[in-house]
Amino acid sequence: MPLAPSLIAVRAVDDSPRVLIVDDSAVARAVIARALEGGRFIVAGAVSNADAALAFLRATPVDAVVLDIEMPGTSGLAALPDLIVAGQGAKVLIVSSAAAEGAAATIEALALGAADTLMKPGVGDFAGRFSVAIVEKLRRLLAVETPAETPFGLSPRRPESDGASAALATGQGFDIVAIGASTGGIHALASLLRELPVSFPLPILITQHLPGSFMPFFAAQVAMMADRPCDVATDSMRIRPGRTIVAPGDAHMRVVSTGDGAAIRLTSEASKSGCMPSVDPMFDSVGEVYGARALGIVLSGMGRDGSDGARRLVDRGGIVLAQDQASSVVWGMPGAIATAGLASALLPPAEIGRIVATRRRPA
Repeated sequence: MPLAPSLIAVRAVDDSPRVLIVDDSAVARAVIARALEGGRFIVAGAVSNADAALAFLRATPVDAVVLDIEMPGTSGLAALPDLIVAGQGAKVLIVSSAAAEGAAATIEALALGAADTLMKPGVGDFAGRFSVAIVEKLRRLLAVETPAETPFGLSPRRPESDGASAALATGQGFDIVAIGASTGGIHALASLLRELPVSFPLPILITQHLPGSFMPFFAAQVAMMADRPCDVATDSMRIRPGRTIVAPGDAHMRVVSTGDGAAIRLTSEASKSGCMPSVDPMFDSVGEVYGARALGIVLSGMGRDGSDGARRLVDRGGIVLAQDQASSVVWGMPGAIATAGLASALLPPAEIGRIVATRRRPA
């Protein structure tokens, strides 16, 4: 029997993750519910609009929210910030026909705090592939991590300093900022960049795990977040003061010395992490060119991409800051940095941004 169009609440009978479905289509709600139940999730509720979702979340805790974008009344995007607050830590997965690869709505949703997105097929195309994809997305987002452990089951080493200010103050600042991120990273990046003044003079390099078709929208979103120009990297692009450059989706972004400065070199070799683009080549090459004048930052993301490059950056005298677990959608990448003892500090993105903002290029 299809799920009711307004609200259904289900009492949990075990410790399986609880999910709220928000979609104005009764067919979509029923298909998603069947997929989740088959994947050993509990469908805690299914509602047809954002207002009902807010009411549900205020009364019932869940682990995740599956949210459509295009709905009558308040759209999913407009409601997203309130749903995140009401969800009290619940991960929001956007499942919408508006979440096509490369769509501006997808980048906007991620910047607003959605954990991930998934393209919803047409009513006649809800096949096995979609059911597998939504279950896999939620399983990865809801991987259980205890506060005292990293994703690898090891206790992270504490940063040697009591905060990044002390770590950075031991040197004379840095000349470049390199940021790596994946799942949950766009929202974290927004929080960080908004703390930087428009006059912030240093170049910023960003490797975010996204397909190539997303990159024009992502670069435009970054430019808006930081209120400064942002370009998608091209081979031989010069690294200049005040310039923000994002890695393309089909190549790694490396840095090479040009004698009178530095430039981008794009490469496509397989990475140890399996990611394209990968954070490791960026960190490795930034450390090689800038040495102790390099700052690396690792934000929310799955896996451990960036940890090998971060080690080489630190070995060459650079500094690495990582997002703390409490503020991360997924603490895989920053958790790997913490476990390896490579982070000078573990902080929320906004605090990282405030610290970065104090380190201008020396006169």
